[in-house]
Amino acid sequence: MTRIKNLADLHKIKEEVQSKNRLRSSLDYPEHLVQIKVGMATCGIASGAKETMKYLNDELEQQAIDAVVTKTGCLGYCYAEPTIEVTLPGKEPVVFGYVDKAKVVEIIDVYIKRGEQVEGIIPLNFQTIDD
Repeated sequence: MTRIKNLADLHKIKEEVQSKNRLRSSLDYPEHLVQIKVGMATCGIASGAKETMKYLNDELEQQAIDAVVTKTGCLGYCYAEPTIEVTLPGKEPVVFGYVDKAKVVEIIDVYIKRGEQVEGIIPLNFQTIDD
């Protein structure tokens, strides 16, 4: 953790936190951004979902990719934790399993940036009923 030595340090930390949260809190049209949900139920946390989410946020920020990353409960794929659901603008959500640091890099570089398929997609095993 960074040591705060003066008021300027405190303001700098405040600005960093606010800029990270600005994207999430002031979205008018989130469907125009990449949306990522990280499964953070007990099974996900035990399998490393917290570390996966931190690394995911760090990589997205480092690569200047605008995305909304949120925590969610169980995605129903406990056997494949940590799991994330990625929704690209205008596309159906895709769930990835066994997401570690290497898989995060691959998902960002191949799926999010280029829109190409990546191994590790968990097949959809249910359908919703539309009104």
